[in-house]
Amino acid sequence: MSIATGRTQGIGQGIGQSLLRPDGTLKVTGEFAYSSDLWLDGMLWGATLRSPHPSAWIRSIDVGPALKVPGVYAVLTHEDVPGEKFYGLEHKDQPVLAIDQVRYQGEPVALVAADHPETARRAADLIEVVYEAREAVTDPRRAAFDPECPQVSVHGNLVRHQPVRVGSTFTADVVVTGEYEVGMQDQAFLGPESGLAVPAEDGGVDLYIATQWLHVDQDQIAPCLNLPKDKVRLTLAGVGGAFGAREDLSMQIHASMLALRTGKPVKFVYGREESFFGHVHRHPAWMRYEHGATRDGRLVYVKAEIVLDGGAYTSSSPAVVGNAASLGVGPYEVPNVFIDAYGTYTNNPPCGAMRGFGAVQACYAYESQMDRLAEACGLSPVEIRIRNAVSQGSLLATGQVIDTPAPLADMLRELEAMPLPGPSSADLRELPGGVAQTTHGEGVRRGVGYGVGIKNICFSEGFDDYSTARVRVELLGDEPHVLVHTAAAEVGQGLIMVKTQIAQTELGIDRVTIVPADTTVGSAGSSSASRQSYVTGGAVRAASLAVKERLDALTAGGRSVAEVLAAEGPIEETREYRHRRTFPMDPLTGQGDSHTQLALCVHRAVVDVDVELGLIKVVELAAVQDVGKILNPLALEGQIHGGTAQGLGLALMEEIQVRDGKVLNPSFTDYLIPTILDMPPMKLSILENPDPHAPYGLRGAGEPPTLSSTPAIAAAVRAATGLPLPRVPIRPDDIALSTVPA
Repeated sequence: MSIATGRTQGIGQGIGQSLLRPDGTLKVTGEFAYSSDLWLDGMLWGATLRSPHPSAWIRSIDVGPALKVPGVYAVLTHEDVPGEKFYGLEHKDQPVLAIDQVRYQGEPVALVAADHPETARRAADLIEVVYEAREAVTDPRRAAFDPECPQVSVHGNLVRHQPVRVGSTFTADVVVTGEYEVGMQDQAFLGPESGLAVPAEDGGVDLYIATQWLHVDQDQIAPCLNLPKDKVRLTLAGVGGAFGAREDLSMQIHASMLALRTGKPVKFVYGREESFFGHVHRHPAWMRYEHGATRDGRLVYVKAEIVLDGGAYTSSSPAVVGNAASLGVGPYEVPNVFIDAYGTYTNNPPCGAMRGFGAVQACYAYESQMDRLAEACGLSPVEIRIRNAVSQGSLLATGQVIDTPAPLADMLRELEAMPLPGPSSADLRELPGGVAQTTHGEGVRRGVGYGVGIKNICFSEGFDDYSTARVRVELLGDEPHVLVHTAAAEVGQGLIMVKTQIAQTELGIDRVTIVPADTTVGSAGSSSASRQSYVTGGAVRAASLAVKERLDALTAGGRSVAEVLAAEGPIEETREYRHRRTFPMDPLTGQGDSHTQLALCVHRAVVDVDVELGLIKVVELAAVQDVGKILNPLALEGQIHGGTAQGLGLALMEEIQVRDGKVLNPSFTDYLIPTILDMPPMKLSILENPDPHAPYGLRGAGEPPTLSSTPAIAAAVRAATGLPLPRVPIRPDDIALSTVPA
């Protein structure tokens, strides 16, 4: 059984260098061990029976037919849950297995363990469940505002309502209004949910799992198994992408239950279709905005109503609502704000964390509004943004002071000054439709658009956000060697490499090994919110400095580090790192210093649109982003490219189609994601304006590009077509079936 680790020996490069990723070659050659590759002799395979209904009562479950299948070792229902029957990321409202009802299509109802995966799946299909279907609540606006709407949750239909109230002037010379919609996007990681649970001799379980947050998984799993936490041991297996979807549990409790029941290791690997039902998605959103400004384009007020569909269970919806509300006017100075952000329960698929986390949805609406306002005031899209841009010392809508560099106006000027691409050639590969030869240039129009986004970094609203690192220096042979141990999940973002570079920088020792992440070391929190370089980087730095202090004292007499280690033995220190304190938003006014750090990114998109067929070719994307301090240039560029690609997907192609609570396209045949052929050339300018509160002055970088790329692309398509296009993703029929202005 192989578990992901990182060994970077003899590299000799610290922060600021493009150190190559130790897992990169293995992933490119196909040798990397993902969680779906885990194997133990004698292991069983798990399968899940899921509800076909978005809302129904369960009248009976008969597992007898499944138990009769040769090779089946166990069939479990909610009656077999050893401990607590509910779990949840923020609130324990999600049943381990459905009890008397199901609240979304795909909800787990029963489990099977068998000696072959096909046997397990066939047996699961034989379980007889009698459902009584009932009305499904699928409109989040009805759920939020209609008192006659059926209740989805025992807590009602409202997850959270967060107002933001500033000022009292809501009249202006120029007023623009708009209604906007963002579809349900999937994280679409390439490695579906998988893991291996191994029963232990002490009555506990060892779980090897692809996840984003080992310790919060442990906190949820142990009570459901009726075990103390120290008997539920988690080790990070190879992760094939995450983007927020692995923050919530999928098969962790199920595999552990089957392993403990059978006394054998149990492995789960979801197929692609099941993966669409096995994790949360990005909240779809319905937003109504009104912007008021002076005739010269200075914002006077913003009013907004934001409705986010959280689906059947809570997940991280409260925090997503908080982000949408607090960042709902964008990185602009607005003296008067009236925002209402709602998260609702429905019988649609559960929604939770995804890259950008509430800020993405609001960004699409407020940036669309800024373009409308620019047109109404006779200003360019760049100028309207410059006139209202925040800077260091500005106030957010929550009253929080931006106390770190925020050079948004300069970033916009730099972006606008970048040369535009030349006209497309006659090469079909450069035209919408490509080699399908749908056009030779007739009906093709070019558009240019801009987008700006502001994203909070790290956890907010008073969450005790910290990370733990253990750093050990010892002799291997006759050379000093560093071992770095954290529980931080490497989900493809390059964290193994960053931890290596920090240890090399602070200790001056080239040979570094990153110990596999597990729960035998203190929590590192989640690999989300663009936080790991900040908090785990801070913890590794603090532990490394503590080790260095001891080494410096011992080498003061002239001994070398190797001589000290030979005489004294290994030197080890463990440190926790916390960022500065944050506070919850006021429940009535939304005021409060709720965020740790804020990051800015601006995008320019150039598109060619075939207005007759509605086909779109993104010709070029350019971005300017302030990251405070570059730790690894190559990895950073990859993060900006990757975040931009997901923003492009949301703008033009990615949407889970849900009708009457049922998912219509749970496959990569029908759920489209950008490929390398869809990604255009990118121009990047990466700025370093250090944040004095952060380790090395760094600023989290993974999420901001996802915000600003979507509205920039949509704005470019609007510029090419003259159509309002209030919804993303933009579909071909939104253009081809509309009357495009001449």
